[in-house]
Amino acid sequence: MLEEVTLFNKQVSIHGINFYIHNQTTFLISSNRPLKVLGSAVLGGNLRWARYIINHSVDKNYQGSNPEQDLKQVAERLQLGHDVLGMMTAVSVTHTVLSNGRQKELSVATLCTAGIGNPGVAGLPIKKVSGKYQPGTINLILLIDGDLTDSAMVNAIITATEAKTRALFNAKISLPSGERITGTTTDAIVVACTGRGEPLPYAGTATDLGYLIGRTVYKAVMQGVNTYLLLSGGEYKFENKQKLLN
Repeated sequence: MLEEVTLFNKQVSIHGINFYIHNQTTFLISSNRPLKVLGSAVLGGNLRWARYIINHSVDKNYQGSNPEQDLKQVAERLQLGHDVLGMMTAVSVTHTVLSNGRQKELSVATLCTAGIGNPGVAGLPIKKVSGKYQPGTINLILLIDGDLTDSAMVNAIITATEAKTRALFNAKISLPSGERITGTTTDAIVVACTGRGEPLPYAGTATDLGYLIGRTVYKAVMQGVNTYLLLSGGEYKFENKQKLLN
């Protein structure tokens, strides 16, 4: 049974977007019109149009050999058809964080589930423990009420990644070696836009859109990581004693 996420539905002003949770394990974003989407989602993560985005919780020990097929089965149970993108996380989707912002005619909402069970540092070698998918990850979903060009969609991913890394750096989360982490080895992102308004060719940090992306992603990742660390009992080194979300 789908349960409406009433708080999120009240906070996000993007017309036609609604949020639901199914069985406490699947977070569903539904749009009454197709969204232009681009991302690295396990299921359907290409440049395309879709009406549904799901983020599905699995056990922290999940090492499925075909996560895409597993997500297809989730989508089938929800009767979403093929018009769906799917992400996977070992974090409970009941801990999904929302940060949204508006400037002039632009509106951006970022949703995040943050788990750092398999932390990584870009450019450093990692130990491969398995060829199977591991779900300890930071998942980001950006909902933009605007009309981004294809290149602006890519630009939005760059800006969001910069903001995510800034949040992790400021949270001062380190590997045992002392290196600050830049993410996890399986981070995923989806950017979705409504197509409304004038075409937006850029989403870098010097633009209004880039500012909103950076601000909402930073806040969402900070709060998501803070929640994860509190629930994990301090498994990772965490030096920042200040309040994470202003």
